[in-house]
Amino acid sequence: MDVLLHNPLWFYLFIVNFYLFCLMGYDKHQARTGGWRVPENNLIFVSLLGGGLGGLISRKVFHHKTRKKKFTVGFTAGVLVDLILIYFFH
Repeated sequence: MDVLLHNPLWFYLFIVNFYLFCLMGYDKHQARTGGWRVPENNLIFVSLLGGGLGGLISRKVFHHKTRKKKFTVGFTAGVLVDLILIYFFH
């Protein structure tokens, strides 16, 4: 936890990945109950902001958006964004 507090990049990546993980869980809940859904483009956008790992993990945990290639590509691209940020700014 000390790393998160003293390194803004790690803190940012933790927050954005956790946010996408929660957003996917919320969207899955809404899909089951027939409520308002999170637009797919918003999920991809958050992934490209660096939340790709949270998106990939949430797909496994919630079994959500697992058949759509758009999310496989988008979340994988988000992980690449994470790696690029870590490489250049760590």
